[in-house]
Amino acid sequence: MNTLVKYLRWDTVVGVLLIAVFLAGSGTTEGFADTANLSAALDDTAEIALIALPMTLLVVAGQVDLSVASMLGLSSALAGSLWEAGWAFETIVPLCLLVGALGGLLNGWLVTRVGLPSLAVTIGTLTLYRGLASVVLGDKAVADFPETYSQWATYTRTVPGTFIPYPVALFGVLAVITAVVLHCTAFGRSLYAIGAQEDAAYFAGIRVKRIKLVLFVLAGFVASFAGIVFTLRYGSARADNGVGLELVVIASVLLGGVDFDGGRGTLGGAVAGVLLIGLLNNLLTLNDVSNEIQVIVTGLLLVASVLTPRVVAAVSERRHRRAATASA
Repeated sequence: MNTLVKYLRWDTVVGVLLIAVFLAGSGTTEGFADTANLSAALDDTAEIALIALPMTLLVVAGQVDLSVASMLGLSSALAGSLWEAGWAFETIVPLCLLVGALGGLLNGWLVTRVGLPSLAVTIGTLTLYRGLASVVLGDKAVADFPETYSQWATYTRTVPGTFIPYPVALFGVLAVITAVVLHCTAFGRSLYAIGAQEDAAYFAGIRVKRIKLVLFVLAGFVASFAGIVFTLRYGSARADNGVGLELVVIASVLLGGVDFDGGRGTLGGAVAGVLLIGLLNNLLTLNDVSNEIQVIVTGLLLVASVLTPRVVAAVSERRHRRAATASA
C-alpha cells in the first residue's frame, strides 16, 4: 500500500488524466487522433508551454508573474509597430526580447528591492504593459510579416518525419534544459529551498534576491519571445494579443502539481498540465463547445488543482493522527 501511495503523486495523476483524455477523445471524436489535428493542438499550446517553463521556476520559488500575457501583447504590439515603420524583422526580434527582459527586471526589482509581494506587483504591471501595448499600436492590426519566419510558427510546417511544429520542438528542448536545471543542479535546489522557507534559505547563504530577480527577468524574456511566436502564428500583431493567457499558464502549472505556496512540484507535472489543458480544449472545440465553456472548464481545473492536493494532504494528516492516537 505504501509503495502505491508513493507513486500516486499528483503529477502522476495528471499524467494518467492526460492519457485518459487522449484515449477518450480518440474513441469518441472523429479526427481527434489524426496527426494534423494533434499538430494543430500542440501548436495552439506553444506560447502557453513556453511561458510555463519560467513560471514553474517562479512558483517553485514561491513567486508568481501575472504580467506575462501583457508582456506577450506588448511584444506583439511593438513588433507590429516597428514592422509597419519599415524596420527589419531581424532587428525587431532582439529589441522585443530586450523590452521583455527589462519588463521582467522591473517586476524583479519591485519584488526584491522594494519588498512588494509578487502578486501585487505583477497585477499592477499586467495593466501597465497592456496599456503600453495600446499606446504603441492602438487598436490597429498589423499583418504581412515575412513568410520566411511565419511558416516556422504554424503547424503546417513540422519537424521532418514528425507531426511536431517547430515552436513545440523548441519548447521540448527548453523543457529538457529547464528540467535539468530545476532537478539536477544547486540552482534548482535553491529554488525549492526559497519556496519552502525563504528566511532559512537566506541564512543558509543562498542569494535569494538575486535568484528571484533572475527568474523575473527570464519570465519577461520568454513572454516576449512567446509574443513573437504568437504574432507570427496568427499573422497579426495586436495590442490585445494573449489577453487572459496568464490564467491558462498558471492553471497549467498548478494543475501539474506545483504548489502555489512554493517549495514543491516537478517540471514534468507542469508539462503534463499544459498538455492536458491543450488537448482538452482541442477536444471541446472539435465537439463545438463554445469558448465560454472552455474558459469555465479551465477555471474549474485551476480550482481543482489548488484544492485537491490540499484536501488529500489534510485527509492523510488526519489518518496519521488517528493512527498515532490508536497506537498510543
